[in-house]
Amino acid sequence: MANELDWLKLKFQIASLFTPASPINEKSLFADRPVQVRKVLETISQRGQHAIIYGERGVGKTSLANVLSEFLSGIGKTVVASRVAVTSSDSFADVWRRAFEQIKLSQEFDSMGFVPQSEKFIVSLAEKLPTNVTPDVVARLLAEIGAHCLLVLVIDEFDRLSGKLDTRLVADTIKSMSDISVPATLVLVGVAESVNDLIDGHESVLRNLVQIPMPRMNESELRQIVLSRLPKLNMNIDDEALNTIVELARGLPHYVHLVGQHAAINACQSGSSTINQSHVFDAMTTSIDNAQQSLQSAYVSATTSPQKLNLYVQVLLACSLADADEFGYFAAADLRAPLKKVTGKDYEIPSFSRHLSAFSSESRQFILHLKGEKNQRRFRFKDPLMQPYVIMRGVRDGLIELSSVNYKP
Repeated sequence: MANELDWLKLKFQIASLFTPASPINEKSLFADRPVQVRKVLETISQRGQHAIIYGERGVGKTSLANVLSEFLSGIGKTVVASRVAVTSSDSFADVWRRAFEQIKLSQEFDSMGFVPQSEKFIVSLAEKLPTNVTPDVVARLLAEIGAHCLLVLVIDEFDRLSGKLDTRLVADTIKSMSDISVPATLVLVGVAESVNDLIDGHESVLRNLVQIPMPRMNESELRQIVLSRLPKLNMNIDDEALNTIVELARGLPHYVHLVGQHAAINACQSGSSTINQSHVFDAMTTSIDNAQQSLQSAYVSATTSPQKLNLYVQVLLACSLADADEFGYFAAADLRAPLKKVTGKDYEIPSFSRHLSAFSSESRQFILHLKGEKNQRRFRFKDPLMQPYVIMRGVRDGLIELSSVNYKP
């Protein structure tokens, strides 16, 4: 680098392109999700239909919601898009007040005086809400505004809505909007395995909801995150390094951004414009050290044991490497191959079944979520971000080689 100021500018640019701590809010940086984008846009074009996007935490649902308005631009109609992220304390009324605060209206009033003049004021739609916010009130206001524009309202983190009553009120709002053909589209976004998990049994609205599952990213989408950003930095990456970043991420864009950011910085510090495997390995180590405190704490609680010859670390690593279904679940039998890869030994299920039970208990911070009974039990990580973290620690600590970390979604 020419000087310290140039270096700081470059680090800032790298951090602005690789953003592990926040969702994408710019279409040009959004990794290609053609199926999901097409389904949302088709839903918006059909009056009376609404969309519900669901999947694991950290797979890019919020990023898609953030860039929707950009995908809608250029259609020849004014686009009004409002997005609100639900908090655990929000009620039905809270959500709609915040959503309507983002929609601004221009109103004319006659001023007082001997020569009245017309004056324009900008007010938010929230000012039209009465004290008692009901589904009918919401539908009526949306109909009033939607008649003059393409109106899209996104409710993100929908699974955090405070209670069953509020969830039912949202379902009633969807039904009311569809019954009177309100020219507006509601897009619900939440963490869930299925739509029923989000709408809490209100099946009556299913015919009005287009269900859009958001799986983990495939290899091509993960690669695109890196390849679309490096030209902006006048940098490139060799194939081995790129494949390693993709395989470590396990389909989660957060880790592509995290490792990619540190790898780019490492390359620049070494005076190289090409990211190689060495830069990625060092980036992986930095990512472990800078991981969320909650991940580090949960890992230590899950793997610590007074018995020196325990297998908690190895079994948890095998869980991270196990073949899983589309929802991230794996069975005990799926651990035999990866556990042999980690330990070099063959273990029968009874040898590690107690570890799985422990991982699914409070004593190990419920690091795994258990589903099913007895012979049908399946497991997955409670926090998806834990899986790549465990793998990176395993590589760093020499329990597994980078070349053995294969991922094919």
